[in-house]
Amino acid sequence: MSGAGCIEPPLIAVSANDEPLGPIGKAECHGGEGMLHRAFSLFLFNRQGQVLLQQRSALKPLWPGYWANSCCSHPRWGETLAQAVIRRVREELGVVPTSPLTWHFSFIYHARYLDVGSEHELCHVFSALLDGPDLMVDPSEISAYRWVDRHALDALLRDEPDLYSPWLKIEWPQLRERL
Repeated sequence: MSGAGCIEPPLIAVSANDEPLGPIGKAECHGGEGMLHRAFSLFLFNRQGQVLLQQRSALKPLWPGYWANSCCSHPRWGETLAQAVIRRVREELGVVPTSPLTWHFSFIYHARYLDVGSEHELCHVFSALLDGPDLMVDPSEISAYRWVDRHALDALLRDEPDLYSPWLKIEWPQLRERL
């Protein structure tokens, strides 16, 4: 979790082929039109087949209050994708996935949020099972969460697309085809 006076570890600037170009600051990644950097999205499912959605905290500079997938973030310089996913799930949700991570696909996207900044990411999409303990969410990251049936999420994205993050609207249809 970052706060005033904290220096955030650098993220990973990448080429379109996901080759590391060097460490880069988070502000530099997301300022203006953004710089291409490595990211991940995780979709957590329960045994009933529902997917966990989170509502981004109002404190988030990009897409505050929007609904997104279970966990999304960036690996730090020197950190693997798997390490980053597990770290962020612990930090944001207070849990660890029950099953090993399953990688599904990677894609590049660019999305601008008002005049605040942009996401320009090479994003790796994973899923995992989550059983058991109640979530202990970090309120600086997540303001609400809910488990949603797959068909319900299809309908929500179709009927109320403005409530959802741009990456969720790109990822979910592609992930649904693979499930």
